[in-house]
Amino acid sequence: MNKVVQDAKAAIQGIEDNMTLMLGGFGLCGIPENSIQALVDAGVTGLTCISNNAGVDDFGLGLLLQKRQIRKMISSYVGENAEFERQMLSGELEVDLIPQGSLAARCQAGGSGVPAFFTPAGYGTEVGAGKEVRYFDGKPHILEHALTADFAIVKAWKGDRFGNLIYKGTARNFNPLMAMAGKITIAEVEELVEPGELDPNFIHTPGIFVQRIFQGKDYEKRIEQRTVRTRS
Repeated sequence: MNKVVQDAKAAIQGIEDNMTLMLGGFGLCGIPENSIQALVDAGVTGLTCISNNAGVDDFGLGLLLQKRQIRKMISSYVGENAEFERQMLSGELEVDLIPQGSLAARCQAGGSGVPAFFTPAGYGTEVGAGKEVRYFDGKPHILEHALTADFAIVKAWKGDRFGNLIYKGTARNFNPLMAMAGKITIAEVEELVEPGELDPNFIHTPGIFVQRIFQGKDYEKRIEQRTVRTRS
């Protein structure tokens, strides 16, 4: 039951070229920073990355984009990443842009064993082009397929040796959904505790979904867009 591995390098063992990865995070919050750096160091390429965002130029998935390690991004938000924009516009990077709710629902479906579902989001736009359409209560819906990955990599606030996880604040957005949908799920945590120390009433991801866990280090508190009040 002890799922602890020594560090990020040990956690990503088995990730190979051309695999599909899910990576948690919302904007620059809840990003598995240590694991992404380990992927950069490992030099794996041809990756398909499913993530809410593509990081920024020098943080998050932006680090993998800089090294040309990502072949395709499946995202709902491209953020302030100039290199992502350049690669997409030049045709170097394949991109699937998905409405944010649909991305979350597709990850949840993958983790729940639901192969596909109908949603009105995206009908009549490029998102719905070529997809099956059915009408429910007179309203058109498009067929969206579930998303799964060879590895899901998430970041939590606290976790125990059994892989039970608690997320903090906005980091709870995509991380729990992706933790369910990976064939192998890696969790890096800010604080690793012993079993029994986490209140079972507040566990967001049960350990059954997690295969490897480690305590990360040197976490940054990045803010993508700082907005402050004008002095009066």
